[in-house]
Amino acid sequence: MKMGIISSIFDGWTFEEMIDTVAEMGLSCVEVACWPQGKAERRYAGVSHIDVDGLTQEKAAYILDYCKKRNVEISALAFYPNTMDADPEKRAANIAHLKKVIDASRTLGVGMVTTFIGRDQTKNVEENIELFKEIWPSLIEYAASREVKVAIENCPMLFGPDQWPGGQNLMTTPAIWRKLFAIIDSPYFGINYDPSHFVWQQMDYIRPIYEFKDKIFHVHYKDIKLYPDRLNDCGIMAYPLDYMAPKLPGLGDVDWGRYVSALTDIGYDGYTCIEVEDRAFEGSREKILDSVRLSKRYMEQFVI
Repeated sequence: MKMGIISSIFDGWTFEEMIDTVAEMGLSCVEVACWPQGKAERRYAGVSHIDVDGLTQEKAAYILDYCKKRNVEISALAFYPNTMDADPEKRAANIAHLKKVIDASRTLGVGMVTTFIGRDQTKNVEENIELFKEIWPSLIEYAASREVKVAIENCPMLFGPDQWPGGQNLMTTPAIWRKLFAIIDSPYFGINYDPSHFVWQQMDYIRPIYEFKDKIFHVHYKDIKLYPDRLNDCGIMAYPLDYMAPKLPGLGDVDWGRYVSALTDIGYDGYTCIEVEDRAFEGSREKILDSVRLSKRYMEQFVI
């Protein structure tokens, strides 16, 4: 397995500064954030280290050469929007940009895009599955025609009042995964596996690794800490951030030894990226760099 980081934590860094930092930290890969320029809809979104709108062959060659000289691979191009937004204009804009990210992944020879399915918050699960049937088959066909795999993260995108009810990403549980994979049976449609989202949903995050081993295209290392006293006070129907918090790997409730062990059991040897969303490590570049150092140091117990 190759260990890297998703670049969204490096907001304000240039592409070169970001790659230099990843290299200096001794990480071997990076999942590069590719949001539309200057558009931040939420925390850790809106970051763009590669402008896919203006990606020429010349710029692509420069990017690849810069990475090669610093021994850093691009694991995937990352854009996590809501492609099934209830607002037709937002939906169309997100789909259009996702296609540009897919094109850029082909141009760069990366062959991977990490994203969300999205969800119409005004509809129930069954209605959203019908919407998925309308939107996603053509998107996966588009990616397949460019030989780009699409890895969907299992984050419910349900944290506070802005995402309530329902959240903004349908692909959140094994039960739903089975239904969506039955609808789109494609080698270009898979999972960006993040165990932390199962922790706060109080689900088994190990067993699905074995069932969906052929669909795990990319892996995240992010932790979640549950606060039982808060959960006892507000219950599972509260906003999730009322009873949990994202943490650095090793500072939450994920058993990383068991997790990586399961990945080795299935023979996973692809990209694994640290994702930092820990509020204790915000406010300055030095704190951000500390978060990367600590995360890498902890995960090196299990991944070299």
